[in-house]
Amino acid sequence: MIRLQATPTSPVPAEHGEGPIWDAAAQELLWVDITAGLVRRGTVSGDDVVPVAEHRGGETVGFVAPAAAGGWLLGAGAGFTRLAADGTAEVLIELAGEGGSESAGGTRMNDGACDRAGRFFAGTMAFDERPGAGRLYRLDVDGTVSTVLDGLTISNGLGWSPDDRTVYLSDSGQQVVWAFDYDLDTGAFGERRVLLDFSDDPAGVADGLTVDDEGCLWTALWGGAQVRRWSPEGELLAVVEVDAQNTTSCAFAGDLLAISTSVHGMDDATRAAQPDAGRLFTVRPGVSGPPAHAYRGPLSGLRQR
Repeated sequence: MIRLQATPTSPVPAEHGEGPIWDAAAQELLWVDITAGLVRRGTVSGDDVVPVAEHRGGETVGFVAPAAAGGWLLGAGAGFTRLAADGTAEVLIELAGEGGSESAGGTRMNDGACDRAGRFFAGTMAFDERPGAGRLYRLDVDGTVSTVLDGLTISNGLGWSPDDRTVYLSDSGQQVVWAFDYDLDTGAFGERRVLLDFSDDPAGVADGLTVDDEGCLWTALWGGAQVRRWSPEGELLAVVEVDAQNTTSCAFAGDLLAISTSVHGMDDATRAAQPDAGRLFTVRPGVSGPPAHAYRGPLSGLRQR
């Protein structure tokens, strides 16, 4: 098994950094600060990420994806928001059954991604992380939103195998990564199996994930200060050590792996002991990964089934 060490970058730390993606069209790395409601953009220079811009996307922003029509599409608050290139944010739809305040037991967007056909998948969770409150939605390229899965707890990292026949989904609350059969023609999830079970792993639980060009999974471990690489059969192949307890997600920019981290929930002493927590980290693990797929549907007239 290979062991690597990630290096901190991005001078501005996030409160709850999440969801890095590589936007190949813009040649930019984007990531979010969930609780601050921010989308951050940067360029890659060597192993460093150089900040370019910061935009407010809502009260909370779970993730970002490129939009073929221009700008980006966000999973934000209780629905989907368009972020224009000039930083203007426009709420496109708020989903029935989602939203509400933290004090009232509400829910929010958490993580998601687009498949190769341009569908936009978005997962939710309750602020109080109660079991069964999370869902996974699909925004099709005709602008319709439908529920793919319910009964989730913390719908988290999402990624596809290189042949698009398998989709992986982590549920941090249930401490598993599932592998589903996937139909790219319809966007349907098929038979499910548990690929990774973290219920007895003292190192942490699976948070965000990405899939490299060789078909292996990279999972960030919340509470574990690590990113791990797994074979499609679930064999542990590599561990990346990160000097931040709460690693949240990861994404490839070519052969550079960018890792987001968080200080959310840490007390002052823990934050002081981890001065780089909340920053992006990078490492070159010797493999590459694909850029983020873009949403290829309309950015107006969205409707929920």
